[in-house]
Amino acid sequence: MLRFAVKVALMAVVFWGVTRVVAGITVVPNPQGPLGEPGTWLWIALLFAVVNAVVGPVLRLLSLPFVLVTLGLFLLVVNAALLGTTAAISDRLHVDGVGAAVLGGLLLAIGGWVADQLTERR
Repeated sequence: MLRFAVKVALMAVVFWGVTRVVAGITVVPNPQGPLGEPGTWLWIALLFAVVNAVVGPVLRLLSLPFVLVTLGLFLLVVNAALLGTTAAISDRLHVDGVGAAVLGGLLLAIGGWVADQLTERR
């Protein structure tokens, strides 16, 4: 449970970085929330983790032929779809355009991999 909480916190930092780098992705912080503005980033990261865990495997399985034909590049589209789904569920995350979603999905995938490597049990 602690490992999951640390990974969500790391992904919140990754989301913060993605919104600074990608112009089309914005998060509207909620300073009056229970945890203040950091709570908004944690909420978005937790929501993305749930969407990635529930919807992600289904999308990856359904898109397997495209992933094989494109040698894995179609996974960028899948990550963009997961980011768009998270934005559709939350009123705090906004993604403007497919290009921003693809670039944001790529950066989130890299950040998720780094978070996995940092929280890995040894």
